[in-house]
Amino acid sequence: MQNNNEIGEKDELYDVAVIGAGPGGYHAAIRAAQYGAKAVIVEKSFLGGTCSNWGCIPTKALYASAVLLEEIQEKAAELGINVAEPTVDFSKAVERKNNVVKELREGIAGLLKSNKVDVRKGFGRIVSGDKNSGFDIQVEDDGNSHTIKAKRVIIATGSKPALIPAFNIDHKKILTSDDILTAEFNTLPKRLLVIGAGVIGCEFGNIFSRLGAKVTMLEYLPTMIATEERLVIKELKSKFDKMGIELHVNQNVLNVEATDTGVKATTCDAKVPRDEVDGAEKQTFEADLCLVSIGRAKEAGGMGLEDIGVEVDRRAGVIVDAETMETKVAGIYAIGDVNNQGLMLAHVASYHGDIAVSNALNDIGGFDIHLRKASKKDVVPYTIFTEPEIGSVGMRSKAAKQMLREKGKKAYIGRFYYNSLGKAKCMGKEDGFLMIVADSETDEILGASCIGAEAPEIISEITLAMQHGITAPQLGHTIHSHPTLSELVLEAAEDVHGLAIHKAGRRR
Repeated sequence: MQNNNEIGEKDELYDVAVIGAGPGGYHAAIRAAQYGAKAVIVEKSFLGGTCSNWGCIPTKALYASAVLLEEIQEKAAELGINVAEPTVDFSKAVERKNNVVKELREGIAGLLKSNKVDVRKGFGRIVSGDKNSGFDIQVEDDGNSHTIKAKRVIIATGSKPALIPAFNIDHKKILTSDDILTAEFNTLPKRLLVIGAGVIGCEFGNIFSRLGAKVTMLEYLPTMIATEERLVIKELKSKFDKMGIELHVNQNVLNVEATDTGVKATTCDAKVPRDEVDGAEKQTFEADLCLVSIGRAKEAGGMGLEDIGVEVDRRAGVIVDAETMETKVAGIYAIGDVNNQGLMLAHVASYHGDIAVSNALNDIGGFDIHLRKASKKDVVPYTIFTEPEIGSVGMRSKAAKQMLREKGKKAYIGRFYYNSLGKAKCMGKEDGFLMIVADSETDEILGASCIGAEAPEIISEITLAMQHGITAPQLGHTIHSHPTLSELVLEAAEDVHGLAIHKAGRRR
């Protein structure tokens, strides 16, 4: 990353300074520049943040290797393709993953340069200022420091893997998701223990199992990915069972330790009261490596935020206005994982970036902008890259039913299965379904869940429909190309009223 400011150079005044160059940060900086603002972005590590370097992108690169291996092993012969038994060169898969990360990182640098966004390497700390006189940001890098000044500041520092002291993370045998996605991690473990069966744990468990590791997963809750539909969880659990992934739920992991031969975790039943844990029956699980995937923590420390009046909650993060992303200190905004709004997702961070920039520049004045406010009506899709893939948006059926019941109404659910879809049969991808939940009286789509091939892509159409008030019948009356997987949307939307053509049943 280039440092475009000589140390000791006279302070420059920017319209917008962004601290953190992840999806939200670089999106905000580029958007500000597109509106004509003078923008600078400060990043202590690599451009692209967690998503591009230790999250979304590298996992999907490894996932692509795992999916291709599965298709060769399970589908090639069925489709008339005879191949020798494939072998896994994990170091080669990692090399490809590293190249993908490098290319995207360089792409972000190019976008910032072409939009004339200045890039400063270092840790950014707001030391003084206000919205009238501007804010002073100290940038420290390898013992050197310089100061930049900006009229408005956007904090986009993201999150980091959550840690628990009892898990003794040594970054060698007991790892975080950051560790397992470093460029240097290139040896496939024979046995992998995964603590946490949420999104991150399930994605890694799926990848490493597909590539040949024996995977054991420990989850504190009674189920994996507890935020998803019951039938979606059931479908994924069935697939994990077939893959040989051992899932142990209701597990309170008491400690994890490195041993001479690998790692060992000790657990007890999660239902045991805390003051009775010492006397409870214990279980031990051993493996070569342990991945701790118990969630993520806000990266809000060390920036001097509380010293200048920004409200920070240890768990919730930086407190912001829900419509503008502005903090309690006028002129300072926070977006993405680091704030207290919404899901910790890359696309939410980018969305927040648009909102913060438009409000910041509107406040400064003199810019031709499209002013945006965040709204509870804004719809956020949610995806999980296991095999089969998962996509969801809006309310789950249980919550929708309860909400409508309280209003004296019912929920109608339309469901359509991949195995009734021509394109899915042709692809050999017949596992899974799409379900749409709608208000029985207004036909408003309240939510949808999909598990199966290309589920994250399929859910986008329903996200668009929900965002713009398109009803289930209107979606069902939209012509979809045949044969395509998108016909799932048409059929499930029609099935809300029992009118799916390729499904047995009667009209409601």
